[in-house]
Amino acid sequence: MTKNNVAIVDADSLLYYEMGKDTLEEAMAGIDERIQDIMDKTNSNKLTGFLTLGKCFRYEYAKSKPYKYNRKGKSKPPIFYALREYVQQKYLFRAVKGLEADDCVAIAADEWHKVLTFAEDAGDVEEYAIIICSPDKDVLKQIPGIHYNYQKAEFHETTEAEARDFLWKQVLMGDSTDGIPGIPGLGPKTADSIIDNMPSALSHHEVVLSHYIAKFGLDEGIDRFYETYKLIRIIDNVEHVPKGVDYWTGDFTDHIEQVAKKETEEESWE
Repeated sequence: MTKNNVAIVDADSLLYYEMGKDTLEEAMAGIDERIQDIMDKTNSNKLTGFLTLGKCFRYEYAKSKPYKYNRKGKSKPPIFYALREYVQQKYLFRAVKGLEADDCVAIAADEWHKVLTFAEDAGDVEEYAIIICSPDKDVLKQIPGIHYNYQKAEFHETTEAEARDFLWKQVLMGDSTDGIPGIPGLGPKTADSIIDNMPSALSHHEVVLSHYIAKFGLDEGIDRFYETYKLIRIIDNVEHVPKGVDYWTGDFTDHIEQVAKKETEEESWE
């Protein structure tokens, strides 16, 4: 029986950190060093990673304001695209059309959990850990599990309750980073107060929806609530992938089988 730790990497940030290097060779070396560090720090013998490729389903869902409208005009250097190809070829990192890396990481964590739980029950795996590797606040706080922030070299564990509360606080506030408006004038302190002191008889859905209706009226409040929820929520299960996304379950099951067969011992990184 063997121990199997799996590092699941939100790889978008890896590319951003290295795309400013003077040469592609320096940038690729930087990627290799960061990935080796992730493997060492998480004590993982399996590695999988995901990238954002083009526009995702959220661009279609955004009606109040265009999704990520505040990022327009920010072009990426050619090295970025070369690095994206590099990690796909060398490390088998994947991009699923219609989803963002955040979604793919969460879905992969769920799929790996199923695979390793089955292996554990069969006696093939003695113990395992799935470590989600990302510096992104949404990934760190909205996906439950063990996290490794590879920017700060810090570990953190997010519980189911913490992930749920973070999601609903974000639905109340919106997310200025991605151009998601939320309820105007409602900041972190108010969101904390609403969620932390909500009546036990009511669900998060009911409480947050009531604040949207109070602000915008019945019809607009309902529309804005569901729009914000769909934009904020990270897709964490293959069954929750929106209709119309160019995606199928094989994107993840086939990828996991590939990674499971790929040697990730020390000599593989030389």
